[in-house]
Parts: sequence; structure tokens; C-alpha cells
Amino acid sequence: MDTKITTTDTQHTITNKYGQTLGEALEHWTPPNSPTEIPTSGRFCRLERLNPKLHGQALYQANAEDITPESWTYLPYGPFRDFSEYQDWLSEQIQQSDQKFYAITDLKSGKAVGLAAYLRIAPNAGSIEVGHLKFSPSMQRTPISTEAMYLMMQHAFSLGYRRYEWKCNDFNEPSKRAALRLGFQFEGVFRQAQVVKGHNRDTAWFSVIDKEWPVLETAFQQWLSLQNFDDEGMQVERLSDIRQSLEP
Repeated sequence: MDTKITTTDTQHTITNKYGQTLGEALEHWTPPNSPTEIPTSGRFCRLERLNPKLHGQALYQANAEDITPESWTYLPYGPFRDFSEYQDWLSEQIQQSDQKFYAITDLKSGKAVGLAAYLRIAPNAGSIEVGHLKFSPSMQRTPISTEAMYLMMQHAFSLGYRRYEWKCNDFNEPSKRAALRLGFQFEGVFRQAQVVKGHNRDTAWFSVIDKEWPVLETAFQQWLSLQNFDDEGMQVERLSDIRQSLEP
């Protein structure tokens, strides 16, 4: 029996002399550079390469505000017994050549309140993933969390990456909702992809590609603008509503 596989975007496909369909020709595309270490700031936060000595204590204290360990459930590490163990873990992470960790600093308090990282960095494919997300209670459900993700995404696409990935445990519903809110497209589930803390993990995959970025960038900028927050700091329009209004 013949099997027909369809793709989601055939707008730029071509057919070769053998009648076979090929993807879009990328004649002028060149592999991007690896993400830089230059700090970048927005209205609410600053991202800078993780320095355990500079950021470690503030991050540990910010995470300690979470009195339950639930936020660590779907991460392959943590919670940590004490600051020394956490500091050792941070020091190990910055030594890894295949990932780059960034501390997220609240511009209002001047303290580091969260972590994010680039991983699965594949310049030859133009693909990069955002992960190792750990937002402290003081960062959760605030503009900082959205702006941090915007700044990470903006930097990746400005370097020339074509694909920006988000992956999470398929049971991690808050993470999946966050990905969709930020404009990622759900791509499917990799079954039995990992073993994490002694449990099977099915991994949900999401992505944003470069053709989608211009609309997303405008939506982020409008959502983060001063005009989109009232005197009490509450959003006027939801990010998803702004994005939908911009989509053709």
C-alpha cells in the first residue's frame, strides 16, 4: 500500500528533473553564529550570561521563595538540598559546550530571579532550542517572564537561526500552555524520549520558524509597551489577542 506524507508548508517547494519534490532552495542562507555573551535588556529585565559567583546566591534565594518542590517536578534536576549543592550545579552547567545559560535579572530590584538557556545549538541546521527554564515565584506570571522569552527569541532570530524550539514533558500542561501563548506551534510528541528521575518522559515538541517571527516580534513589542499596562500594572490586551489581530 502506498503511503502519502504531507507537509504543513508547501508554498516554496520545487520539483527536480526527476519529478521529485524538494523543499525551498536556500541559496543565500548561511549558518548563524553561536549566541553571544552580550547582555541585553528590555523594560522589565536584563539577560546576561550566567555567572554562578555573581548570580548564584540571588537565584537560590529567589527559588527558596517557592515553599513546595512542585516547580522542579518536570526538570531533570532539583530541588537542591542547600546553596552549596546549587552552586556546584550552576558551575557544572556553564562548563557545558553545547548549552549557554543566562541569568534573568529584574531591573526593578536588580536581583537575578530566573534562568534560561540555549541548547541543542545547531548552526548548520539553523536550529536552536530554549530550555532549562526556571522562573522563581517573584518572576512567574509577571511581564518579566514574557519579556525574557521575547529577548531570547529575538536574539536567536537576529543571529540568523531559522528554527527556535521549545520542548517539555507531555504531562507538563503549564509549559505547553506557555509555549502556545508565546506563539509556538505544536508539532507532536516523541514517545519514550527520555528517562527523567526514574520515570518515562514523552516529550512534546513546539517551534517557531523565521517566517513566523516578524508577526510574533510585533506582537511582543505591542504587548510589552507602556500603553498595554494600566496604572496597576495589569495588561490591557492579551498577547494571544494581539498576535491574532496581526496574523494575515
